[in-house]
Amino acid sequence: MKKVKFVLMALVAAIVVSCGTTRTVPITGRKQNILVSDEQVLSLSNQEYTNYMKSAKISTNAANTAMVKRVGQKLATAVEAYLSNHGLASEINQYSWEFNLVQDKSANAFCMPGGKIVVYEGLLPYTQNEASLAIVLGHEIAHAVAKHSAEQMSKQIKNQYGTQILGSVLNAAGVSSSTTQLAQIIAQKGLQFRSLKYSRDNETEADRMGLIFAAMAGYDPNVAVSFWQRMSQGNNSNQSDMFSDHPSDAKRIAAIKQELPEALTYYNPAKTTVKKTTSTAKKTVRKTTTRRK
Repeated sequence: MKKVKFVLMALVAAIVVSCGTTRTVPITGRKQNILVSDEQVLSLSNQEYTNYMKSAKISTNAANTAMVKRVGQKLATAVEAYLSNHGLASEINQYSWEFNLVQDKSANAFCMPGGKIVVYEGLLPYTQNEASLAIVLGHEIAHAVAKHSAEQMSKQIKNQYGTQILGSVLNAAGVSSSTTQLAQIIAQKGLQFRSLKYSRDNETEADRMGLIFAAMAGYDPNVAVSFWQRMSQGNNSNQSDMFSDHPSDAKRIAAIKQELPEALTYYNPAKTTVKKTTSTAKKTVRKTTTRRK
């Protein structure tokens, strides 16, 4: 009976590993298997974000802060419009967008699941303009939209089940429930959102989606090449991808160049009224001059 019990519990654990939700990533159409719920991920994400912001030093540069919020909101609006127009309006409820610029010299940014985005001041010397900043924020938002955090957590859970949990089921009587084990794993992974390493495939997917999101928001995706070239010349340059979850700078730039034609199909630059204003001003000047004569 004891052997039968162990076999049954092992089978249950295997079923838990193989189940989950299969979804399609927007834009790329890639299928992914998610073992954690949106509620679980968002709860942990909000908790970590709150804790982080308590210790973070908000930037005192009003102009740069306004730029980050302005660019971020344009992207958020474009992303929500895309989701709404492609039958994914229900996913919009997951996002509660916030955009913050913090005092940190690192050239970095991150987006928590749920749309909590933080940009480090050290990134701005590399972006240099709003369009390049949009490339970065588009990439970070793409991680959230593609649910890469949940996907990585799910992979960790599968690995954990395949080693420790399944071993416990087979070697101990009165094993704690798989639900409890799952909760413990989720809790452990939930403390790593800011430093969570995505796979190279996730990073490449976020690059592609980010280009498109930036284009949708009215930013020229072509600037991505010069931005990543500047990044490649910085101290954080990643010349080899052998031991990294990120692609090398050279491979990243090459991939972006291949993805630009697709991104440009979404690009609709904002129309300006500078010429009209100038023309009106000239007419006004002429009228005034005539009156003086």
